[in-house]
Amino acid sequence: MNSIEFPLLDRTTQNSVISTTSNDLSNWSRLSSLWPLLYGTSCCFIEFASLIGSRFDFDRYGLVPRSSPRQADLILTAGTVTMKMAPSLVRLYEQMPEPNITVRGVDKLIPVDVYLPGCPPKPEAVIDAITKLRKKISRENL
Repeated sequence: MNSIEFPLLDRTTQNSVISTTSNDLSNWSRLSSLWPLLYGTSCCFIEFASLIGSRFDFDRYGLVPRSSPRQADLILTAGTVTMKMAPSLVRLYEQMPEPNITVRGVDKLIPVDVYLPGCPPKPEAVIDAITKLRKKISRENL
């Protein structure tokens, strides 16, 4: 996961002093500590929850699943979100601190940053979406 480069963060002098910009430092800290809120409905969430297990090991990407929206900055949705479930999803999104990020196709309810194909979403596709999201975060400006 260290394939994302920050040109100014990579320069060091012989005295081991790091020179960088506040923008690169902020982006590096954001992408190194994404805390997702897993929101799943129906059978799709069972496949989705396998990310937490040892086979796919979500933790190695710096992703520590949270059960509270007030501690999460990324929401991953899996399954069909019905009109009955829509108000609860919107409420969870509104309780998340800014900047909040969404992965999956629920763009009629909340803004989506990265779309994730498949139902159920395969763990490999989720990891690919997280990689794309990390690259997007690394290019953002303050």
